[in-house]
Amino acid sequence: MEKTLAGEPRYRHAQVWEWVARGASSYGEMTNLPTRVRTLLEEHVPFSALEVVQQAESRDGTIKALFRTADGKPVEAVLMRYRDGRRSVCVSSQSGCPLTCTFCATGQMKFGRNLTAWEILDQALHFRRIESIDHVVFMGMGEPMMNFDAVLAAARRLPAVGVTHRRTTISTVGWMPGLTRFVDEVDEPIRLALSLHAPTDALRSELMPVNDRYPLEDVLAECRRLFDLRGRKVFVEYVLLAGVNDAPEHAAALAALLDARVFKVNLIPYNPTGMYDGSARGEIARFKSVLDRARVPSTVRLTRGRDIAAACGQLAATSTGTDVEATDSRFSR
Repeated sequence: MEKTLAGEPRYRHAQVWEWVARGASSYGEMTNLPTRVRTLLEEHVPFSALEVVQQAESRDGTIKALFRTADGKPVEAVLMRYRDGRRSVCVSSQSGCPLTCTFCATGQMKFGRNLTAWEILDQALHFRRIESIDHVVFMGMGEPMMNFDAVLAAARRLPAVGVTHRRTTISTVGWMPGLTRFVDEVDEPIRLALSLHAPTDALRSELMPVNDRYPLEDVLAECRRLFDLRGRKVFVEYVLLAGVNDAPEHAAALAALLDARVFKVNLIPYNPTGMYDGSARGEIARFKSVLDRARVPSTVRLTRGRDIAAACGQLAATSTGTDVEATDSRFSR
């Protein structure tokens, strides 16, 4: 767009962004731009960095979109609608993921590449064109802290789209180079979520090989440093796998591991897809009761979009009748 608008006043860029952030779906809607400028943009600047390949809507109102980048990389994002009026978008930061977590569908895909800031932002903007949004979580395909600069650049533009920093959450498996930068560099009150999924190094390394490189002690120390430095709590994501990490002793070990001042646990029911079974409701309740008795704050995440493979554990960049590389559906961060 810089070359296209060469010779135009600098405020033209701001005008275009204001329209896009408000949900405009074409340059033609930008009525405060001269016709010649709109024509130039339409001829030379794609309105989005992503092509919509396929979209599906769940019975509960959740919408999942499969996109393709200009170089053919698959990307998925999800709009979750809640009864209290919240509209939350889950965006991807990579096409595929190089971290081979055993429960992760994205990790079984061929890794494509990091997404650019605009490719990340365009996922949220796609849904903004459908309706207003107020939350964004970087919990889709990929490890956000491996693409720190683009993720942060996208996150910093979200307030203009209607999503405050306090309603923006960036998730990580504990990729230390990016996590350390997040603690040191991010002044905005953007939330941090840690994908933990096991209370011991031995079990976590079985599920998440990244733990061999960045063990629990080091990762949790960075999270505590964030709290000490900036006063921000950290959300812990814990997917419950039947017979693997859901026993009362696992809950007790998790409670002993986490400082209740610093961490809040989100327990995630796993959607059975072949590799693991999800924990039964009774087991989830027992696990939570152990945390409650230890006064570690926890909630059980509401499952959304299961019938369209948009729930936790189901993002896998699959598409029928396209050349997008597909894989089976397991857990996708």
